[in-house]
Amino acid sequence: MAAVRPVDLSVYTALWAGGLFTGSVLRSPMSFTPLDARRPADLLLNGRTLKSLVSQARQLQRLQTLLETRLEPAAREHCRVASLRDGVLRLVVTDSHWATRLRYQQKRLIRDLQAFTEFGTLNKIQCKVQPPLIRKQPPGPVMRHSATAADSLQETAEQISDPQLRAALERLARHHREG
Repeated sequence: MAAVRPVDLSVYTALWAGGLFTGSVLRSPMSFTPLDARRPADLLLNGRTLKSLVSQARQLQRLQTLLETRLEPAAREHCRVASLRDGVLRLVVTDSHWATRLRYQQKRLIRDLQAFTEFGTLNKIQCKVQPPLIRKQPPGPVMRHSATAADSLQETAEQISDPQLRAALERLARHHREG
């Protein structure tokens, strides 16, 4: 019979503690085991970094809502809350016209907003002009001009007594034939 050798378990214990040994399988240190899948809502609400970002976004939305109650209706779509820090409310406006108007109303706005607990420390409003991004409009549908439409315009022009209107309709008919 073969003699049984004693096994040094400290090596296995160290490998197991390091996550390299699971059961009877020894994994390489370069192998990757992904974490269990989690719903995006769980990540947003339970992840520390994302949770703080969501909290800041909600706070900014609350400040925006309160600001809009004190702004004139025409200014609401042109003014966004950027931050509220150290008693300074930073607003982003679409153009210098709205920045100037808000500067003229600054004292009234500060007084009105300080009525809310969220704006209790407010003592100054800064406006930064940031024009909205202009998206290129896709070209519109190409209008096809038919010979029937040109004939109809020409017939209508022949029945008009006003010389300017008649000339305009004839030009339009000619444009339809050429296009």
